[in-house]
Amino acid sequence: MSFILSVFEKLMRHPKRVVFPEGTDPRVIRAASRFAGLRLGAPILLGDVDEIKRVAASLGVNLERIGTVDPAKASDLPQFCERLEKLRRYRDLGKTATRDLMVNPHYFAAMMVQYSQADALVSGVNSVASTVLRPVIQLIKPLPGADKISSCTVFVFRDKHFGEDGVLMFADCAVIPDPTVEELATIAIQTGNICRQVMGIKPRVAMLSFSTKGSSTQPQAVKMAAAAALAKSRVEQEHLEIEIDGEMQADSAILSDLAERKSLRSPVAGRANVLIFPDLNAANIAGKLIQHLAGAETYGEILLGPSKPCAHVSRGSSVEEILGVAALVGLQASEYRKLYPAEAQA
Repeated sequence: MSFILSVFEKLMRHPKRVVFPEGTDPRVIRAASRFAGLRLGAPILLGDVDEIKRVAASLGVNLERIGTVDPAKASDLPQFCERLEKLRRYRDLGKTATRDLMVNPHYFAAMMVQYSQADALVSGVNSVASTVLRPVIQLIKPLPGADKISSCTVFVFRDKHFGEDGVLMFADCAVIPDPTVEELATIAIQTGNICRQVMGIKPRVAMLSFSTKGSSTQPQAVKMAAAAALAKSRVEQEHLEIEIDGEMQADSAILSDLAERKSLRSPVAGRANVLIFPDLNAANIAGKLIQHLAGAETYGEILLGPSKPCAHVSRGSSVEEILGVAALVGLQASEYRKLYPAEAQA
């Protein structure tokens, strides 16, 4: 069974509500139709309902099992405005400006997820990153210790020798340009947690560099080694089932024969299923090349840090990619109490 079909199968047991702020986009409507048709849960499209119906009709999509909400006409709008006004950032905004902001589908969707009127959020098909991230950061409570939002991406390769039966997770491909040592350690642990959740296996996290185990003393390599040491320390303190090692070169992380030739005694070297890149340049470039040159299936970006499952997809995403990401964040919602038990009880 393929990776994404295994995700579908798990989600079918506990279907979830996924909200799409860009509900008039044809790709989103098709993905929502597939989501409902596969019985993965209840998709909710936001936007002008008449426009959603018009586009759906032109696509031959039946909206019977798909929710549609126009934020400007929603019964929850007054309550959401009231909640927004209580936040320190918006206290002096004024009634009119508060309403104008709250009818923005991205803000309305974030409020729906924060207050459990939807289980997860997927957006970005026709929006820049700041439009997607700002309401998530401002309205959705962060996880404990998560000072910044970051992201991870799932890549599925035809060659099953890489990662976990052909599945590798990359981070951070979309959000933090130049993460600090502390941020890299947090990204490593959070991505490891997501890996354990969606794959059901022990994460093996490699902190990548142009250097392997001190072969270079350049600051960039030392930074990744320090991040690996800090992440390991946190894993031990929190008793997490995650293996982390580094710094190491990418081939040392994914090729078992090379790791053996280099005598790397590590449960991660040559067997990594999670790759943490030193900065956004490296991660984004690597991800795009792998997607388009190697033809890997790509599902992301899954956002790390919010206390509710959210994803920012690319403006070039296909229907299949949107559907896959929606299923992944739905699965996150299904397994949330297991992944973050302390937060779930808060």
